[in-house]
Amino acid sequence: MTRETTADTKGNVRADRRRTKFLTVVDDTPESRVALRFAASRAAKVGGGVAVLRVIQAGDDNQQWLAVAEAMREEARDEAERLLRDLAAQVKERTGLVPEVIIREGTLRSELLRLITEDPDIRILVLGAAPGPDGPGPLVTALAGQMPGDFRIPVTVVPGKLTDEEIEQLT
Repeated sequence: MTRETTADTKGNVRADRRRTKFLTVVDDTPESRVALRFAASRAAKVGGGVAVLRVIQAGDDNQQWLAVAEAMREEARDEAERLLRDLAAQVKERTGLVPEVIIREGTLRSELLRLITEDPDIRILVLGAAPGPDGPGPLVTALAGQMPGDFRIPVTVVPGKLTDEEIEQLT
């Protein structure tokens, strides 16, 4: 758990304040990149951190196809690692923050909920909504209305058409 040492106006030191972490789930859509830029900009301005999650869909463990499934899983993990490495470099270049990168295997909803439960520093989930008439996109659609009633953090949905200048103004 990330902790900060802070001093109040009288100089009293407190070490109980946790650092707010903005979580963004990335996939292969442009709107997830916009959400990450928003989360990183906001985190930089409030002294927070950024976590980036990529969930790889679990493969079929049928014995007959085990070797193929393992090769596909390895390829998906390599691709996820490349993507997150590139995105982390972009975040660092833009904000100076080094994001926490997380790769999980399973279903998006269950892995996202598990991560939020495991990490109390995650305080805000930031998602990107696709522009256009086809709806907000696969990620927002997959999560909308499916969160349990005791979901403990706010969700910020960022319009996928925001420019860097608009992100800067909003954050």
